[in-house]
Amino acid sequence: MTHPRIVIVGGGAGGLALATRLGRTLGKKQRAEIVLLDRSATHVWKPLLHELATGVLNSAMDEVDFRGHSSAHGYRYQRGSLCGLDRENKTLSLAPILDEDGIEVLPERTLTYDYLVLSLGSVSNDFGTKGVAEHCHFIDSPQQAKLFQRDMINTFLRYTDPTLRTHTTLSVGIVGGGATGVELAAELLDVTRLLNAYGVTNVDDNQISVHLIEAAPRILPALSERVSQTVHKELESLGVNIHLETAIKEAREYELVTGDGETIETDLNVWAAGIKAPDFLAELGLTVNKRNQVCVQQTMQSVDDPSIFAMGDCASCPQGDDSTVPPRAQAVRQQAGVLAENITRALESKELKPFKYKDNGSLVSLARYDAVGNLMRGGASRGLFLEGWMARNAYASLYRMHQVSIHGVPKTGLTWVVDKLNRYLKPRMKLH
Repeated sequence: MTHPRIVIVGGGAGGLALATRLGRTLGKKQRAEIVLLDRSATHVWKPLLHELATGVLNSAMDEVDFRGHSSAHGYRYQRGSLCGLDRENKTLSLAPILDEDGIEVLPERTLTYDYLVLSLGSVSNDFGTKGVAEHCHFIDSPQQAKLFQRDMINTFLRYTDPTLRTHTTLSVGIVGGGATGVELAAELLDVTRLLNAYGVTNVDDNQISVHLIEAAPRILPALSERVSQTVHKELESLGVNIHLETAIKEAREYELVTGDGETIETDLNVWAAGIKAPDFLAELGLTVNKRNQVCVQQTMQSVDDPSIFAMGDCASCPQGDDSTVPPRAQAVRQQAGVLAENITRALESKELKPFKYKDNGSLVSLARYDAVGNLMRGGASRGLFLEGWMARNAYASLYRMHQVSIHGVPKTGLTWVVDKLNRYLKPRMKLH
């Protein structure tokens, strides 16, 4: 007897949580075959990529190996990248797998499905800005984060030799004042202190300039004004140069050019402005919006095909009003729970439930310095404002909640103990 095959494309927070839940409820009970497809062999929680980029997060400790995880949780992991979709025959085309030297390991393959879930997340949107692809780092994946960390350390090392300095101060330009840009700015200042403490460099606070550049009238435009203003003041007190209502029209090797034609000198650039779904989604024959997001119903089914679902940042999911579900980590976590139930209901030929997003608030971490945010209470519109140690603990709990969703409570508890021990056993920063 063959079991229906459910293929989940993308092992991010939502995709891995969904595979884990379906593996437990369907895979282990042999009610369905659950397949998780991802081009990477490991998973890192995306909200932590800014910490991986600065070396504060050691990926060896926090990444999840899909092969080991799948064997313990009732699903099958397959490495590969989606490159084509045949809806009529319910077949996926997978791109060839190449090794680090570009040598083909596996040729192009096909994979059949009964139900397909697209959970591919998002990437930064450079809006076609001149020079961005050549002269800016992106932090959309662990690979990109590690590349940034390598170049960051090399930039700091070069600055220790006065003959190699490009500018008087070591300058980092971050385009985009959303959560990623804000948290990265704070981490960079903390990393400067750590690099000095470990004897890697001797760059003091007066020798580094971090520029946070935002086109909107305020940073964190998607969050409440109180959170935005509090974070703005905190960053300025740390020494971050904040440029508001400033668009970048060109990126060059050692400077950023604003819409007014002014230049901001930089040694290292990061582009963290705007998001879009991966470009290839627009080539699959599904209805997408201008940001390449798959258009779905409230049940998260594609408007074109009821056997195809999409969730998270790669989906445009309507809410009850004229808005869509926002691209936030808490949204995809909620969607994974509802989608697991809906797929089970689809297998049982039952009516699917509409997804209703619940805003639980937002939290922003400013490295070791502070954390700021608000938590929503019931039907309240303003929420509870948090700052300081309460906000830091609440922020840390977000990652623990993600770990619980993929590991369960016992293993998450043990992981927490190991993390505490590593604070005393290992350096705070990964230096290679």
